[in-house]
Amino acid sequence: MSNKTNRRDFIGYSFAAVAAVGGAASLVGMKQVWDPLPSVLAGGFTEIDLSSVKAGEPETFTWRGKPIFVLKKTTEMENSDRDLVIGEDRYTVAIGLCTHLGCIPAWKKDKWKCACHGGEFNPSAKNVFGPPPRPLDLPPFEVKGTTIVLGNEGPEYKKIADTLKA
Repeated sequence: MSNKTNRRDFIGYSFAAVAAVGGAASLVGMKQVWDPLPSVLAGGFTEIDLSSVKAGEPETFTWRGKPIFVLKKTTEMENSDRDLVIGEDRYTVAIGLCTHLGCIPAWKKDKWKCACHGGEFNPSAKNVFGPPPRPLDLPPFEVKGTTIVLGNEGPEYKKIADTLKA
C-alpha cells in the first residue's frame, strides 16, 4: 500500500466532511425550531408572594390561563399531607378547576363549592361531596423564601405530589 492519496480518495474524504458538517448544522437548526421561544418559557412561570395572603381568605391567581387557588390556613382548619408548610404557616395550593368537568369552584365560608354539579372541596382541596372523582390538582411549584414560582418542580412540590400518589 502506498502513502499517496489518489484523487478519488480525496474527493471521498471531502464529501464525507461536507456531509458531516451539513448534518450537524441541520440537527442544530431542528433543535432551535423545536425548542419553545423564550417568550413562551417566560410566560410559563408565575411568582406569588405568600406574605400578602390573609389567613382564611383564599386568593386566586392566574397561571397558564388556569385559576390557581392559594389559601393560608387558619388554626381551626385541619392539617393535611397536602399542605405547603413555610415557617409556621400552612398553605393549600391548587389548580382551581373542578376535577369533574372543569368548572371553577367558588369559596363559600369554609370550602370550595362547584355550582355546576354540587361538588365540594375542603380547605385542603380534597373532594368531600358530589361527583368530583379526585381532589383539586396540584400545580408544579418551587418555593423561594415566602414566594412560590409556579411552573418549576421544587422539592416541596415533589414531596406533596408523592403523598398524593400513595
